[in-house]
Amino acid sequence: MVMEGKQEEMQFLGVLGIYQEAYKIIFSCRKIFRQITLALILPLLFILLVQIEVTNVLFGEIINNEVELQGTKAGTKRYNQLSDHISSEFAYLCLFKVVYLILSVVFSLLSTAAVVYTIASIYTGREVSFKKVMSAVPKVWERLMVTFLSIFVALLAYIAVTILVFLLVFIACFIFIGVFNPKVLYPLWIVLLVLYLMGFVYLAIIWQLASAVSVLEEVCGFKAMTKSRALIKGKMWTAIIIFFNLAITSAVVNMAFQNLVVHGVSMNMAGRVFLGVICSALFLGLFLFGFVTHTVIYFVCKSNHHENIEKSALSDYLEAYHGEYAPLKSKDLQLEQYDV
Repeated sequence: MVMEGKQEEMQFLGVLGIYQEAYKIIFSCRKIFRQITLALILPLLFILLVQIEVTNVLFGEIINNEVELQGTKAGTKRYNQLSDHISSEFAYLCLFKVVYLILSVVFSLLSTAAVVYTIASIYTGREVSFKKVMSAVPKVWERLMVTFLSIFVALLAYIAVTILVFLLVFIACFIFIGVFNPKVLYPLWIVLLVLYLMGFVYLAIIWQLASAVSVLEEVCGFKAMTKSRALIKGKMWTAIIIFFNLAITSAVVNMAFQNLVVHGVSMNMAGRVFLGVICSALFLGLFLFGFVTHTVIYFVCKSNHHENIEKSALSDYLEAYHGEYAPLKSKDLQLEQYDV
């Protein structure tokens, strides 16, 4: 494994090199990652699949009631009943989405904590067991939650600024153009949308790297975000390519699940169950591979900035999660510079 060699060599890993490293880590410690997958990632997958099914059912009922409502005379008893049903179903859908988001965030952070802690333990040569990982996860998770809330605040601020910019652009176009001109507005909206998506992807990458920083260093929250911004410099395009590869692959599997399993009415039940199992296995593999890949990127970014982690200090830092939590000072854990 590359991580067992000189850490400074990791700076030369590109997309394929990071994929290979993640693959080697997973298959060299199959038992511990299988246990993490069953305990934490499988519930995350179950939450996702339930969300897909329930959302389709509720949304379908809302659409059907809306269609029937349009053909019903206003003010009649049936009209009022349909209107109440739509309001209730929409409220249930919103409540369900909130519960889904909370549960998915919780299990995502727990999975991140377990995977990052496990890989760091493997890197330091520490004996790692599922029991040790699960005992450390709650304390690691607290720091990850602080970082998540910070990135959530940053995302809300980013969305608010984006809405403000869109409004200002719309007002400016109305003042200077005076009328709705598709030849001018459509390209402008596309440019703004692309810029918005670029910023969103950047925040997502910062969050992923900040999660590893929160587990393996003494900072969390906005400080972890600042640290991750500094680390990602020089490896941004690598992180972007990996982000889109995982996102596109997940989207393809999700589309296959919805079209073949959820809406696969032309198939018999046995075929839908078989395809559901295949899609679920692909989802599990993608989730685990994504968590491991994000952690590998952390070590690659460290190496790219010529910062060499002291393994003994990191080992002591990880051990602190099993006793009274007293993280090491930055000068003890923080990385020593080396020359290339």
